[in-house]
Amino acid sequence: MTRLSVNINKIATLRNSRGGKVPDLIKTAQDIERFGAEGITVHPRPDERHIRYTDVYELKKVVTTEFNVEGYPSPEFIDLVCKVRPDQVTLVPDPPEALTSNAGWNTAKHQSFLREIIAQFKSYSIRTSIFVDTNLINIEHAPETGTDRIELYTEPYAANFNTDRNRAIAPFIAAAQMARQYCLGVNAGHDLNLENLRYFVQNIPQLMEVSIGHALISDALYFGLENVVQMYLARLN
Repeated sequence: MTRLSVNINKIATLRNSRGGKVPDLIKTAQDIERFGAEGITVHPRPDERHIRYTDVYELKKVVTTEFNVEGYPSPEFIDLVCKVRPDQVTLVPDPPEALTSNAGWNTAKHQSFLREIIAQFKSYSIRTSIFVDTNLINIEHAPETGTDRIELYTEPYAANFNTDRNRAIAPFIAAAQMARQYCLGVNAGHDLNLENLRYFVQNIPQLMEVSIGHALISDALYFGLENVVQMYLARLN
């Protein structure tokens, strides 16, 4: 069974646009769990344009499902993760000014950098995942970093889904199969939505978790948050 982790960055973006505490980020996270999601994901950035570092500490107190914190491993981020000790940390290679995650790690080039950071997180018993594309070279070198899982960057799949879904899914099947050979868990995220999610899950049977934020929160504007969480869970199972 593939778990649904909901990224709540967009809730924080809406809150920050007016200041104050509306919508209530903490209550929203608790409601999402109550509606059936199996995890909460946040991606704090240095400029705190959506999730703030203080949010991460507050969410740690209340999240009862899996808490996943993702981000670029700057010294400030590493310190945050080691203090909060989430269930999972997902490392992305985004520079601070990036609008959103748009690439995976070059695991051969950054192997020693990642290995040192992952070892530090493991000393705190934090499961690690690294964001990668479907280049099999990056899958091949991922185990050398010490990571527990990879998260497949699925934007290329989403972009090509309506044109040729078989061709769009093919490199992800190959990447997931190689990850399994190396005993790596497989997560996925970026631009997965109600239209393309079921087909992805059906073709990646080893998929452990998806992290979905922008599409799910956008769908909630039309269908309501509780209903949308159930709709995504139905696509997964």
